[in-house]
Amino acid sequence: MSKILLSIHVLAAILAVGPVAVAASMFPAAVRRGDVKAATLLHRICRVYAYAAIAVPVFGFGVAGTMHVMGDPWLLVSIGLTAVAAAVLALLILPRQRRLLTAESTSDVLGRLAMLTGVFNLLWAAVTVLMIVRPGSSTGA
Repeated sequence: MSKILLSIHVLAAILAVGPVAVAASMFPAAVRRGDVKAATLLHRICRVYAYAAIAVPVFGFGVAGTMHVMGDPWLLVSIGLTAVAAAVLALLILPRQRRLLTAESTSDVLGRLAMLTGVFNLLWAAVTVLMIVRPGSSTGA
C-alpha cells in the first residue's frame, strides 16, 4: 500500500503543483505583454490546479503514516514549508493575479507578484529536496 500511496503522492505533485509553478511564473510576463487572454488562462490554471494540489499533502500524510515517519523532523519541516507555500499561493499570488486581470497593472505590482511566485517555487523546491534527501533516513542517501 505504501508504494501505491507514494506513487499517487508523487504523480499529484508533478501533475498539480508543476502546472501551478509554471503558470504562475508565466503570468507576470503575459500581463507585461498585454496578453489578457493568456494571463486569464494562466490565472485559471493556477486556480484550478491549486485545488488539485490538495491531493499532494493528503496522499503525503498517507505515505508518512505507512512509513511511520510522522514525527521525523524532515517531514515536519516539509509540512510547514508546504503550508507556507499554500498560503503564499492562496493569500498572495492568486488574489494579486485576479486584481491584475481587472485593473491597470504597474511594474511595481508585477515585480512583487514575480517575487512571490519565485518564493512559492523555492518553497516547493525545498520540500522536494527534503522528500528526496530525508535527513537521517535509513536509505543511506
